[in-house]
Amino acid sequence: MYNATLNSELRGVARQQLKGNWLGPILALILYTVIVSAITSIPIAGIIFCLLIVGPFTLGITIYFLKFVRGQQPRIEEIFNGFKLFGESLGLYLLMALFVLLWTLLLIIPGIIMSFAYSQAFFILADNPNMKTTDILRTSNAMMKGYKMKYFLLGLSFIGWSILCVLTIGIGFLWLSPYIKVSFTNFYEDVKNAYISNQQQEA
Repeated sequence: MYNATLNSELRGVARQQLKGNWLGPILALILYTVIVSAITSIPIAGIIFCLLIVGPFTLGITIYFLKFVRGQQPRIEEIFNGFKLFGESLGLYLLMALFVLLWTLLLIIPGIIMSFAYSQAFFILADNPNMKTTDILRTSNAMMKGYKMKYFLLGLSFIGWSILCVLTIGIGFLWLSPYIKVSFTNFYEDVKNAYISNQQQEA
């Protein structure tokens, strides 16, 4: 039986991984945020362009942080690698948004739960670029069974830091955002290992 890592341990690992290595993740997130914000700010057309690029950029930033936590010293340009799978990342983003929207139309809580269920989708696509979109969502849903509350609590654990960052006129987010991204990337590694372990036991 795989023993899941505690959220406090995931955050601790993230701090160790970032120690002395903050610059790359900070610059990658700044570049990602600036580009998406700039495109979104374009009147009318910006909304359309944003829909087209959010999927590839989400995959790109996911690839960057996966390589980072795996000790591969990624380059900042990794955030553009999602465009190599433009169709796949766009389709995944749109299908996720559609499913979450449909569940939200029923009730807000089911929509939130489904957003948690699909939260690992871009990590799975990054690791399995040839996997079908529907299979990615199905795998993410299966992977998150029993881990949705853990995922929610991990996000909740950063609320205090977020409030402090607001008090610094937002400057603190330069460090908090990479900390959050690395922690959630470690979360994926943890639930992926648990999922693989369960699959092997059932085989």
